[in-house]
Amino acid sequence: MHQYPQQLRPDDQPLVSESLASESLAPQPQPQPQPQRSRRTLWISAVVAFAVLLGGGGFAAWKLEWFSGNGDSVSFGKGPAPAPASAAPGAGSSSPAAVPTPVKPTGDPDVLLPSGPRSDFKQTAKLDDGTIIAKTRLAGAKSGFEGDVWVWTPKEYNEAKYEKSAFPVLIALPGGNGFPSNYWADRSLGLQKAISEGVQAGTSLPFIVIMPVLNPDNKYYYDGADIPGQPKMGTWIAEDVPDFTRANFRTYKSRDGWAFMGSSSGAFVGMKTVLQYPDRFKAVIASGGEIVPDSPLWKGHQAEMDANNPEKLAKKLIDGNGPEVYINFQIGTKESGKERMTTFQQQFGKGPITMTIRDIHNGEHNGWHYVRGMKEGSLEWISKVLKAPRPEAG
Repeated sequence: MHQYPQQLRPDDQPLVSESLASESLAPQPQPQPQPQRSRRTLWISAVVAFAVLLGGGGFAAWKLEWFSGNGDSVSFGKGPAPAPASAAPGAGSSSPAAVPTPVKPTGDPDVLLPSGPRSDFKQTAKLDDGTIIAKTRLAGAKSGFEGDVWVWTPKEYNEAKYEKSAFPVLIALPGGNGFPSNYWADRSLGLQKAISEGVQAGTSLPFIVIMPVLNPDNKYYYDGADIPGQPKMGTWIAEDVPDFTRANFRTYKSRDGWAFMGSSSGAFVGMKTVLQYPDRFKAVIASGGEIVPDSPLWKGHQAEMDANNPEKLAKKLIDGNGPEVYINFQIGTKESGKERMTTFQQQFGKGPITMTIRDIHNGEHNGWHYVRGMKEGSLEWISKVLKAPRPEAG
């Protein structure tokens, strides 16, 4: 059991700043059209004067935010088809306006179209390939917890040939306190870029990446569980976040389209949730994580802690003969923790539980190195056990 000085695990190095450097959600000023050259000259003069007031660095930051699009509203995929003009209000028809109908999936009964209601997304970062990371606020209907969620879709999600297909979902969980941010939403770690490059190389599926906050505050680790008397973070991760994803994106009904990835405390939560709900989630990439629950908030709640213990959950799954789940541990050769992963694999890597351990050469306990491990093989590994989107034959 770890002690919790300032609530940081001894091997839990900060991965990025708690504040996402790329995020700016305040409405941004938009440049206005300048029909006359003289007015344009005045506008440039004003900008130069403003730059002098801000200083070089301030001006660069202001310019970046102005033109980045951060804070703009974002929609993912195609919305419902517009109503026919003849049925529109005021078109001379005595019948009510037709209700817009969404694109219908074809062929695969496992495809689930967005159920709504649509969330209000705001851009927080734009990647070099034009894809967008966006943020919304989710009030969990089942957990009662309200927190931020970041999302990213690959460019294939918006391509016409995939508009009737579902996409696999990767729920990415951070380490550290996991509140109020999720550092996987910071483009500098390269998670989304790694997926895009893997798609092009044929080594990764084009995942929808969902990045919720992990904990309700900066005080404790809640182990992704419903600890008695505490916010229901287990329900938030296992139910509210997937429900939100189904409301907004084309997903698969079956567990074949659902997985986790996480680092440190997020790795523990992802692994625990897959073992706890094997009927909902199929696989996890768990990087540098713990094996057993260790929140100080479990004190006095042994039975509930046991119900969230991967060792006991794995034994139950083996004794019940399934369903099959897949766990891929990642561990840097310069960090501690491989012994506990190896022991867990030796004890429970059998029957319906397939376990692998990936060593990251010269890897340390940080997100950049875990993404490198994903690029070196873990993305390909998880892509082989999940369901790919199916393009429409054209």
